[in-house]
Amino acid sequence: MLELVDLSKKFKQIYAVKNLNMFIEKGEIIGLLGPNGAGKSTAISMLTSLVEPTDGDVRFHNKSILKKPAPLRAVIGMVPQEIALYDDLTAQENLQFFGRIYRLKGAVLKKKIDEILELIGLTDRRKDVVKTFSGGMKRRLNIGVALLHDPEVIVMDEPTVGIDPQSRSYILETVKRLNAERQMTVLYTSHYMEEVEFLCDRIYIMDKGDLIASGTKEEIKRILSAEKTISIKADRFNDTFIDLLEQNPTINRVVAEEKEVTIITAKETNLFSDLIKMAEDTGIELNSVDVKTPTLEDVFLHLTGRALRD
Repeated sequence: MLELVDLSKKFKQIYAVKNLNMFIEKGEIIGLLGPNGAGKSTAISMLTSLVEPTDGDVRFHNKSILKKPAPLRAVIGMVPQEIALYDDLTAQENLQFFGRIYRLKGAVLKKKIDEILELIGLTDRRKDVVKTFSGGMKRRLNIGVALLHDPEVIVMDEPTVGIDPQSRSYILETVKRLNAERQMTVLYTSHYMEEVEFLCDRIYIMDKGDLIASGTKEEIKRILSAEKTISIKADRFNDTFIDLLEQNPTINRVVAEEKEVTIITAKETNLFSDLIKMAEDTGIELNSVDVKTPTLEDVFLHLTGRALRD
């Protein structure tokens, strides 16, 4: 349905995206992951025809959109990372305004607004101005705007940033429902790996403009089939302890946070006694040492050396 072919974007002498190849089939939910600066937003901007690529092509139903973007623009919805609403208008007035941009009017627009407000759970707040809404309600209305014209494809760029757990859960369930009931194709980016685990059929991981992994959740987890992840927790760590971990030749990756250090090592390696000795030698009192089943977050750490939220 949608394909990115050797897609690149260069700003001055720096490539934001390099030779990106992706495909999206109808009815899929695709996760696009990467730390800040990975090139996700630039890739999305090219896919949605907002930014012209330096090289490569974007194809919709096997036809290039670079010179004729209208067929894709007519059937794509965009939920941007930043809230794109008018605070001084009501929820209904926002939907009316954007509906007219989509060339909807009269009874058709009225019916669609009623349908969208019910879908996003804001029917009883339709006449309230947006500036009185919580962050979660604004996010839901933002999604509603993108659904007004019944898009075949919806691009959701971190739609749950900064909202309460209840609204976040509502949005995730809404995405699932749209996909199941309408066969809507979804491209979803997030800094929350559990959202991707819950929603996505296939995943692409980007870092520094490059595509570094792709596949189903199971296929990507198999990247760590020969390795294991160990979580070390303490009330505090010091640089000496971290240095010892990084210098250990059997440890492939070290990611240190304030009260938890995650290491990746070969599956057959037994590090428990070494870790205890390192902690004793450096004055660290360990709370726990756990071997974890590989997760998408572990694969991400392995591939990029950073947590997804970094």
